[in-house]
Amino acid sequence: MGEPLVSVSTRSKPEQDTGIGSLEVLAGVLVALVLLRGHLAGLLSGPGLQTWATVFVSVLVQAVPFLVFGVVLSAVIAVFVPRGFWARALPSHPALAVPAAGMAGVILPGCECGSVPIAGSLIRRGVTPAAALAFLLAAPAINPIVLTATVIAFPGQPQMAVARGLASLVVAVVMGWLWLRLGRPEWIRLPHRPDLDDTSKARAFWAACRHDVMHAGGFLVLGAAAAATINVVIPAAWLQTLADNPIISIIALATLAVLLSICSEADAFVAASLTQFSLTSRLVFLVVGPMVDLKLISMQTGVFGRRFAARFAPTTFLAAILLGTAFGLVLL
Repeated sequence: MGEPLVSVSTRSKPEQDTGIGSLEVLAGVLVALVLLRGHLAGLLSGPGLQTWATVFVSVLVQAVPFLVFGVVLSAVIAVFVPRGFWARALPSHPALAVPAAGMAGVILPGCECGSVPIAGSLIRRGVTPAAALAFLLAAPAINPIVLTATVIAFPGQPQMAVARGLASLVVAVVMGWLWLRLGRPEWIRLPHRPDLDDTSKARAFWAACRHDVMHAGGFLVLGAAAAATINVVIPAAWLQTLADNPIISIIALATLAVLLSICSEADAFVAASLTQFSLTSRLVFLVVGPMVDLKLISMQTGVFGRRFAARFAPTTFLAAILLGTAFGLVLL
């Protein structure tokens, strides 16, 4: 007997989108600039401004090609790969379906913005939730686009991409098995979301591309700006103090990954810019980011419900820190 399937709960009224949109982000940035204009004027003048611009532009220039390619490929997979393929392709036994679904992230990549609704669709189509959740976590972290970007972001250090792929896959499989053991069907409540099924393939493809570019691209810009600001605003002595403490540095970068919410196609370039920190702490940053961040928590709440997100996100965060650290100590 496999794991009980989760019934789709159709709600009488559509859920209100409570996520933070681009308008709110822009308003917040403007308010912050007004309040801190005096302090920022001194910090970003002369060499400080040049350093900020250099870091900001370099992160964007390196990351944007991978972001665009990842968005297009994710849209192709979401629209043109039959969703019923998964139920037929995965092993019937749930315990074996979990690692198989995790490994599927290598050949069926998708950004984290796309993996959440895809995981919900997989559950609706009969895939055991544990396997769908393993795919949700693995696909944004171990796909070829992300691993190639990691190799380029860390030249001469291919072990970084190897450690990232292995650690992320193990976290995804462990979380799938943990859900298989402890998860409850009632913790997942799927709203009725026709998504891309009720329109033409061409319209669905362009809609998916626009959605992912607007979301992932906006968070990439914010992440690049945050990385540049960290390099300029925070005194080097403070960063060095954090970096010198191996435990604090890991926790700091794990928390930063959650707050920055950078898409997985671009986060390696931001991590590479944080040169004060060890490779292990930056590995944890790369393992945590595609699995737990603010936008993902919001999306998981909307797709699976609050009870699911309140349990799944903190557990994944802890597992990503522990396993990411373990792989970093062994491989880096």
